[in-house]
Amino acid sequence: MHKLYGISFQRSWPKRYQSFPIELEKLTTLNREHDTVLLQEVGGVKGLSDLLKSNLDKGVNPNDDELLQRRNLYGANTYPRKKRKNILRFVFEACQDLTLAILMVAAAISLTLGMTTEGVDEGWYDGGSIFLAVFLVILVTAISDYRQSLQFRHLNEEKQNIQVEVVRGGKRSPTSIFDLVVGDVVPLKIGDQVPADGVLISGHSLAIDESSMTGESKIVHKDQKAPFLMSGCKVADGYGSMLVTGVGTNTEWGQLMANLSEDNGEETPLQVRLNGVATFIGLVGLSVAGAVLVVLWIRYFTGHTENPDGTTQFVAGNTGVKQGFMGAIRILTIAVTIVVVAVPEGLPLAVTLTLAYSMKKMMRDKALVRRLSSCETMGSATTICSDKTGTLTLNKMTVVEAYFAGTKLDPCDDISQISDNSVALIIEGIAQNTTGTVFLPEDGGEAELTGSPTEKAILYWGLKIGMDFHGMRSKSSIIHVFPFNSEKKRGAVAVQSDEGVHVHWKGAAEIVLSSCKSWLSVDGSVQPMSDEKHDEYKKSIEDMAANSLRCVAFAYCASDIEMISKEDIANWKLPEDDLTLLGIVGIKDPCRPGVRDAVRLCTTAGVKVRMVTGDNIETAKAIALECGILDANGLISEPVVIEGKVFREMSESARADAADRIIVMGRSSPNDKLLLVQALKRKGHVVAVTGDGTNDAPALHEADIGLSMGISGTEVAKESSDIIILDDDFTSVVKVVRWGRSVYANIQKFIQFQLTVNVAALVINVVAAVSSGDVPLNAVELLWVNLIMDTLGALALATEPPTDNLMKRNPVGRREPLVTNIMWRNLFVQALYQIAVLLIFDFAGVRILRLQNENRSNAEKITNTFIFNTFVFCQIFNEFNARKPEEKNVFKGVTKNHLFMGIIGITTVFQVLIIQFLGKFFKTVRLDWRLWLVSVAIGVISWPLAYLGKFIPVPVKPLQNYFKPRCCRRARRDEEEGGQT
Repeated sequence: MHKLYGISFQRSWPKRYQSFPIELEKLTTLNREHDTVLLQEVGGVKGLSDLLKSNLDKGVNPNDDELLQRRNLYGANTYPRKKRKNILRFVFEACQDLTLAILMVAAAISLTLGMTTEGVDEGWYDGGSIFLAVFLVILVTAISDYRQSLQFRHLNEEKQNIQVEVVRGGKRSPTSIFDLVVGDVVPLKIGDQVPADGVLISGHSLAIDESSMTGESKIVHKDQKAPFLMSGCKVADGYGSMLVTGVGTNTEWGQLMANLSEDNGEETPLQVRLNGVATFIGLVGLSVAGAVLVVLWIRYFTGHTENPDGTTQFVAGNTGVKQGFMGAIRILTIAVTIVVVAVPEGLPLAVTLTLAYSMKKMMRDKALVRRLSSCETMGSATTICSDKTGTLTLNKMTVVEAYFAGTKLDPCDDISQISDNSVALIIEGIAQNTTGTVFLPEDGGEAELTGSPTEKAILYWGLKIGMDFHGMRSKSSIIHVFPFNSEKKRGAVAVQSDEGVHVHWKGAAEIVLSSCKSWLSVDGSVQPMSDEKHDEYKKSIEDMAANSLRCVAFAYCASDIEMISKEDIANWKLPEDDLTLLGIVGIKDPCRPGVRDAVRLCTTAGVKVRMVTGDNIETAKAIALECGILDANGLISEPVVIEGKVFREMSESARADAADRIIVMGRSSPNDKLLLVQALKRKGHVVAVTGDGTNDAPALHEADIGLSMGISGTEVAKESSDIIILDDDFTSVVKVVRWGRSVYANIQKFIQFQLTVNVAALVINVVAAVSSGDVPLNAVELLWVNLIMDTLGALALATEPPTDNLMKRNPVGRREPLVTNIMWRNLFVQALYQIAVLLIFDFAGVRILRLQNENRSNAEKITNTFIFNTFVFCQIFNEFNARKPEEKNVFKGVTKNHLFMGIIGITTVFQVLIIQFLGKFFKTVRLDWRLWLVSVAIGVISWPLAYLGKFIPVPVKPLQNYFKPRCCRRARRDEEEGGQT
């Protein structure tokens, strides 16, 4: 028993857990209080690791049973999820629709009066049919919303499943953040997220951004005096390793995450625009329905509405109150149903469906969407600023050339001519000035390397020239580190051994070379760097760069131990000007297969690809030519190919002028990339940017679409991005562009389809209501049409896969209208055809269909059933037309979309069931085969009509722009929004 915060705890653990001497409560106190006294009481970090049965160098035993034991005792690195909404909650939300609520009230009144006047057996059909139709609409909507919520939840979980490196059994390997246990040893480097609470084992210039936990943007430096690390914070600088002492809800971060609700309510810009469109159309529909209601009530109560048998429906003084009330309610249901059809609630649903579908498919194409709006924006991208290493290239690096001790090694690992002292210095620099590691299996298998691809390539070359990694590191100790800096393009380490203190530098070849005043010769003697030797080395760097090689130089200098203040060693500025060049390696990183084709595809699609890299300008130029970004026959000089420093030093206006022409930027810093993005945006471009480093975060955040790398990207870069490219491949970036365009295209297809139904249904019902006092499409029929049009139509059209044709057109402009002139043409052609044909049948159907021999009531029922059936088949066939608004062949690839074909099939089957078997509910009668053929034939005519309609030319100027006052207002509003953005 012991006390914590004045509360006594007593816990009797099973025997198998008693092998860990330290209890969970004590660890929790240590983590939350950052209690250095308690840490010293348990023997510091070493004593704590012993209590946790861990090893500071080798980590915990990777045995599954032991890992499970640790999870059971100290908790798992997970936190309880908020309980997700069940299907009933979505049903309840679907019931909130005002028009459906009014319909249910009307149905309840109709049901009550019907059963009272006509008896239970016959009187329930009118109200009951509306109830069933409304219930079906609610159920389908709720199921659709529920499925989308599950999909977004799954994608959220994918985003949170961060991969971290952990040392277990002496081997460093990647694992899920959720699999960490107390006692694990975790290496940390710049850009990483601290995956759990822990204590620093060792670190060099390690600085942590604790703003996510403390709210203060101050960077905190960690050392043995301040060793506590908090889960959820970011590594701002340096590197080190930590001992995990708290996981999951036993950390402040875990408790915070457990109390946060998962918000999937993000509205994308397109959804906001469509909500506005839906509201406008709904208001028009409401106005029309209101006018129809007034006209029908006036006609009804003034005795101008007749029954099917020719008798007047309402005669003042003769018609009973119940009967008159029933008639008024019937008219109200017609008006409300017109509103249901007019309100295109399927528009926002279509966006949600197509985004959910696209996100799911993009995961298969190695792209994880972090922000929904980026799916849409990517379709408008006009330029992609891409990294070179790992995105355009394979990121599988190999040292293929080496210049050491003033001579070229041939082969590159032949050091037989170099003195032992020189080789020892080179190996010391490789082994100590690295963030990578070498793991040698006990069975004598091949060495396993960890670290960045560049580090691994250099370490592998070091092994080939005889490096004993662990032996060399044990001979000297690191006393100070200058971590690799993307601004200075180099990093250094000061090591102390029996021979004194050596400061080893490694970095961009021409930058390190410029700091060297001497070079190491074959016999180990130090020679002054003459102009001739400097030019010789410079020429070798240029030759390697021209062959697409990344050039990395090694240099060192000796330092007097007496000159180093041990008390102030953390602030010691490592000497960087009077260096001795050890050598240069050329690292080959081949272009990714398919990149050249992907770049060509982007060019065809009107998307300009620019390369922004920290590599040598000559290397960048060579890779750009290899990838097809630069044209060998085109201009290859400033500003097409430019160094970051030159661009940085330009005035803002000069940068703006140069930005459009820049294709390759070499030796760029993250700030140069940010300046380029800003300049391109000011020129009106929609900019996509790739990035993997912590310092890329500002550019990723500033860009319209930030694309971080899933493999090489740091957590800081990923959190600043909109989309994570999981395989770091440029071809996946191009697939994202394709999907972005598909999102926009699919929504346009649905808008064209829905507006056609809106216009046709409204006009037919309004004209019929005003002229005859009745409508050919009743409430239940219109609800079925609404279901086809909204939910099923959205499902069918919003899930169309992207086509090659999408990448043969220019990007969609930010302010281009949603409904294009081509869509207006297609819409008017189909809507006018449907209105004309169906109104002809409404007014002269009895004569055309030769129903004169039928009694008036039956003839009217057959005509109305025929109109309803024809109207539905017009929509079914027009759904095919909506697939390809711009192409004449609307059937291309239709059989590959199984969901589309399934929905068409289901709709057709249900329509047959409604007409032939559900007449009492829908107030329809069975049609003979001749009328079925006519209905289908009228629907089929929409196909050749759509084909011929596409020969009608359309003006280039958008139709909306002809309404000048409205257009001016919209433009002014857009400018204001753009300024705010």
